[in-house]
Amino acid sequence: MTETGLERLEPQLVWQRFLELTRIARPSKEEAEARAYVASRTESRALTSTVDAAGNLVVRVPASPGRERAPVVVLQAHLDMVCERDPESPFDAREGRIHVDLENGWLVARGTTLGADNGIGVAAALAAAEDQSLRHGPLELLFTVSEEQGLEGAKALDSELVSGRLLVNLDGGEHGITIGCAGSVHTFTRLPLALEESEGVALEICVSGALGGHSGGDIAGGRANANKALARVLAGTSTAGEFRLVSFAGGVSRNAIPREARATVVVEAEARGHFEEAATRELELLREHFRETDPALELSIVPATRVPSASEAQTERVLDLLAATPSGVVAMNPRLQGVVETSTSLTVVTTEQGVLTLASMTRSASAEGLEHVVASLQALARLSGAEIDVVPSYPPWRPNLRSRLLAAAEETYERVVGTKPKLTVVHGGLECAILGEKLPGVEMISIGAEIDRPHAPGERVNVASTERFYRLLGALLDDLSRGRE
Repeated sequence: MTETGLERLEPQLVWQRFLELTRIARPSKEEAEARAYVASRTESRALTSTVDAAGNLVVRVPASPGRERAPVVVLQAHLDMVCERDPESPFDAREGRIHVDLENGWLVARGTTLGADNGIGVAAALAAAEDQSLRHGPLELLFTVSEEQGLEGAKALDSELVSGRLLVNLDGGEHGITIGCAGSVHTFTRLPLALEESEGVALEICVSGALGGHSGGDIAGGRANANKALARVLAGTSTAGEFRLVSFAGGVSRNAIPREARATVVVEAEARGHFEEAATRELELLREHFRETDPALELSIVPATRVPSASEAQTERVLDLLAATPSGVVAMNPRLQGVVETSTSLTVVTTEQGVLTLASMTRSASAEGLEHVVASLQALARLSGAEIDVVPSYPPWRPNLRSRLLAAAEETYERVVGTKPKLTVVHGGLECAILGEKLPGVEMISIGAEIDRPHAPGERVNVASTERFYRLLGALLDDLSRGRE
């Protein structure tokens, strides 16, 4: 799709700003260029802005004429994005090279993530500040950093910069209004490997082609986890002869389902053929199991340079640890039908300086659910002789059904969309979980556009839903500022 074609889409201001964002590299912790872009857009309208020590940006937008006495509304979005790409893709979101196509009413990225999460929210906030057709009271645009890295920007926010106590998070979904989210904990299980020289043939085994996706929003889809899949392939070769593990690595992001994993092993020379046959059979079993969700699973086995490896006993221990580490839905919400309450995902595995590290992200709408899974992972670490670090990330965002902001949003939604909104509690993390503690007395909701496959190549955003989202946002700002003219 040409840039001109994208700029003809409605609402034009939103798509123009979003297109500009796709040209900017903005992985977590590297948002300086994106922040400078936002500042340049606001400076052109003589708006005041402040950046805190963490890099969060607050822009103050004066009220429309006659709405100066309305309460301050905070529009909040995060600048960073998850930068994933297919290995063979010539495009790379980490370098600001995203190729965008329009396909059957969706804007889709080819070979990379699109950054609609949360670029659409950033674009909508910028558009609201520029759009002369909108009527609103005083606005504070809060652009946070490092959301995709444990909501770190929100955690470090200088709360003195934000005066508004009505906050609309622009990182929600299409269907209804989000009023709560799960909390999360990160765990890092570390198992030292005593590497030693060994005889045999070194091979690199790779499982790739998994669909991936958001480790919260997509966890109930039953998709393949490449780390778990590769561990199963290796375990399935045990009858083909002995082998020793050199390294294991998979996944690139703490909050994405891993799409690829690879391991280097040393195999007895006479057993190489049987090893490869067994691995291929195991991959076929996995392809059958995941035929509906991950039909493109692939296995490659290529020669590698022989280096020191773990003992056979340690190799078995690693495979047992990988097999026993849970990944997927743990419990459904007993009060909300079809909603995941607790999950955990083995997102990243690394081997560095002889230490195998398993990084898991556990999510739950209840503190007890988080504690239960963490206790299980701690017990598993003790049984395997590993060490484990537990790093709490953020608490659950508890719904406030008595919120005046929510009541107003429900009325606006029904008038604009024509149906009563569904009130949702999402399994992914939202910065409202942190901002609710940072800004005492704040009332919050989250709305957004329909985004498919966030955190994975091929991410796409629905064009019609984006138009509805922006129309809803404009109507809500108008409604919240009425009566103060």
